[in-house]
Amino acid sequence: MDQVSPTLAPATAATAAAQQVRQDAAAMVAVIKQKLLDPDPEFRHLEQTSSFNKTTGSVDFLVAAEGEPHEPDAVFGRLRWGGQFVYVSRDAARVASLPERFIQRGFVVARPPQFVRTGWGLPVLSKKAHYFVARKTFLIRPRDFSDRFTYHVELDPFGDTHAVNPPATGTWVVRKEVPTFERVLARLRFKAPDIPVAILEKRAKKFVEQIFPLFLTREAAMLKVIDRDVPQQYRGRFPHTVHLEKDAKGYVQKLWTSWLRNGGQPITQLHFAKQAAELLHILHDRIGIIHLDLRMDNMVITEQGVGFVDFGSAVRMNENIGGNAVLSTLFGELMRTSQIQRMLDRMATTGKVTSSIIKDAHQQVDKQVDLFYLAVQISEPAANPDLRELVKFDPYSLEAKALAQLTDAILRPADPHHPRFHTAKDVLNEILKIEEDLQSGRFARAAAQKQQAAPQQAASTTKPKVWIWTK
Repeated sequence: MDQVSPTLAPATAATAAAQQVRQDAAAMVAVIKQKLLDPDPEFRHLEQTSSFNKTTGSVDFLVAAEGEPHEPDAVFGRLRWGGQFVYVSRDAARVASLPERFIQRGFVVARPPQFVRTGWGLPVLSKKAHYFVARKTFLIRPRDFSDRFTYHVELDPFGDTHAVNPPATGTWVVRKEVPTFERVLARLRFKAPDIPVAILEKRAKKFVEQIFPLFLTREAAMLKVIDRDVPQQYRGRFPHTVHLEKDAKGYVQKLWTSWLRNGGQPITQLHFAKQAAELLHILHDRIGIIHLDLRMDNMVITEQGVGFVDFGSAVRMNENIGGNAVLSTLFGELMRTSQIQRMLDRMATTGKVTSSIIKDAHQQVDKQVDLFYLAVQISEPAANPDLRELVKFDPYSLEAKALAQLTDAILRPADPHHPRFHTAKDVLNEILKIEEDLQSGRFARAAAQKQQAAPQQAASTTKPKVWIWTK
């Protein structure tokens, strides 16, 4: 019999031990899936976007065992908002130590530490698999700062019997509230460390006591208009108010709305563009509201389609903002400093926007602000990291090239003083035409002809130079 080299024996033993650990972890996960997850309707609905079927990207359910990554911050980055994390281990003390750490980093405990038995499941004879479940409820981790979100936004389990529009029992809703003075001050100090604290404290107080409550109150009012006027087939693509709390002055301090959960099957870039343009047409022309902050962070892709959220900056069509001194000042400041307005100013300055009607919307409360950002978004659907896996985007595809040409035609028309595109309906009609051209093959043929003509045109352009040189 061949003898095993003494130098190889430890490595062989370590490999065997590691294999045993992996097999035991797999057995625990299998039991957790069978006894805990499979009976859960939410898991059954979202199983295709769980870690059982996705090894990369964002997931709605993430399961880890023993030594696999299970630190709160790592889990936070992998889960979609509202997603659940399940950790399972033989070590009861390790599992028991996790819930408080997850709570401190933006989760709620969905199931406290418990155990199931593996193997035959017999008491004493079968090993215990200890587990706990946490749900990601914060948009950003506590104590972190982001330019994407201003208010404190968190998911709540619905449980208020005084709700304006009560959802189904067991539903999760979005709670949006005015952040605390301490939170706002910390954010201001982070962004402007050189400004004296006394000045920042004054600004923080104004934000908390005046600006944020006013805009949250306006958002509640806009959602009420949307809920009243939106056509039935688009109702699930806007949030609606569930409940709200006001202060003694009548300003909204907390607003609960329906949750438009990102997810479902990925859609094509063309479908994203079509649905976004269609919804903006409905918002402008049927409901009569201008969003004014239609960044990708304020778009969602749900099982019902593309949706819009965050209406704190929105206005009614023909609303007399200038007639209210406070609103005039606040919106004037917003139109000078918002991310969209800064982008519009930069692109207009560099010649990337020449359309007169869009340039005239710079620093103005105007529906062309929405049209400008719609034009940008349909060509850059991956700008929001939460939506990257929900829009099939290939910058070299025919649909991407067609939509890029549309974006350019909106922003830089052939005649800047007489642009073709004035409304979201104009954009929607052009997208429908692009869809028809792509389906019929006309766009592909036109692209091929253009490509064939390019070398001939280049040769024709360079021929005089060659002739002069040879002479």
